[in-house]
Amino acid sequence: MADHVHESHPEIVKRLKRAEGHLKSVIAMIEGGRACLDIAQQLHAVEKAITQAKRTLIHDHLDHCLEDAVGTVGRDQRRSVDEFKTIAKYL
Repeated sequence: MADHVHESHPEIVKRLKRAEGHLKSVIAMIEGGRACLDIAQQLHAVEKAITQAKRTLIHDHLDHCLEDAVGTVGRDQRRSVDEFKTIAKYL
């Protein structure tokens, strides 16, 4: 599956590994009886990191794989593809 590796993938992996470390810390915080506010703040950071990794992966896929799959299309179809790529930025 090496042909599905894109330039953004190493950065996504790094971001997810960092989130994984933070998540382990959150688990330890819960087990250690830390304050709920502290735990919630850390969970929010983990959630944001995962969301950003997902967003980067989806946008990378749209920018590369979708273009390859669609190929050369007419103006109306091109407009639909471009609109889809634009609206996906709001995910």
